[in-house]
Amino acid sequence: EVQLVESGGGLVQAGGSLRLSCAASGFTIDDYAIAWFRQAPGKEREGVGCISRSDGTGWYGDSVKGRFTISSDKGENMAYLQMNSLRPEDTATYYCAGSDYYCSRFDDRYDYWGQGTQVTVSS
Repeated sequence: EVQLVESGGGLVQAGGSLRLSCAASGFTIDDYAIAWFRQAPGKEREGVGCISRSDGTGWYGDSVKGRFTISSDKGENMAYLQMNSLRPEDTATYYCAGSDYYCSRFDDRYDYWGQGTQVTVSS
């Protein structure tokens, strides 16, 4: 069974950092494109970024470029989202998602989703 489980969310002050983790089971994480999306209350889901070790592609959303970094660890079968210089507008539920296709910017191209982890940034 394919499963993704996020962890690491919490409350942080503006300017601080958090690292979110995404534990994968049922597949090898480096064989998939792994993306992070986020959704704030009353807003549409937004793409944060994606990494694909299999073809070396990836992308970051304009609002997080230069502040957030996605990485993966094949040995641990984990993906990570390092978030620096956090802003109140980064407050959202963050989801990791997996696709055996490629790093799409469209969330409907991802077959597997975690349950989400809440990130709250106070001003």
